[in-house]
Amino acid sequence: MPHFLLFLMAAGLLAVTPGPGIFYVVSRTWASGRRDGLASSLGTMVGGLVHVTACVIGVSAIIMASAAAFAVLKLCGGLYLIYLGVQTFRSASREQGLLAGEGARGGGSAFRQGIVVEATNPKTAAFFLAFIPQFINVAAGHVPLQFLVMGVICVALNTGADLVAVMGAARLHRRLVERPALFKRLRQGSGLLMVSLGAGVLAMKRS
Repeated sequence: MPHFLLFLMAAGLLAVTPGPGIFYVVSRTWASGRRDGLASSLGTMVGGLVHVTACVIGVSAIIMASAAAFAVLKLCGGLYLIYLGVQTFRSASREQGLLAGEGARGGGSAFRQGIVVEATNPKTAAFFLAFIPQFINVAAGHVPLQFLVMGVICVALNTGADLVAVMGAARLHRRLVERPALFKRLRQGSGLLMVSLGAGVLAMKRS
């Protein structure tokens, strides 16, 4: 029990600490509104669960141990984020407003992109492999189950923090949507933020 309580405290603190996940969903919200932000948060949640499952069955450990596999995952994740950022920046330069397009497109695209962004992020795999084992009680047995439960809790806490951040970012989005010049700059800035997150993934080194 002490292991678990300490884990909850640490995981909760990490969840509310701004990181790449929060920055990503906020940038999506600034670029496309609350619907896309919420869908992106749910997508990154699913992507996080993919990492948890991969850790439990040992795939993540293999990837982190293999320089080639790590490089491929890093390249896919980083380039995909950069691609999304460039697309967001380019769309911000178009004259037509975003809200009409957002209503027609729905959140399905943002949800799928959120899954890909998180599932191909080696930082997430490294986090789970480095953080959760510190709180596993080997003497209690059922180590894979302990890892799974703690991983799901981490994902749930991170998603909760993401959703709160999205709601805050959506308020700014609503205020600026009636000010085209500032709204355009906000969307361009969100695109540049995604590009910088992608560059951060590409610069990550395997430890």
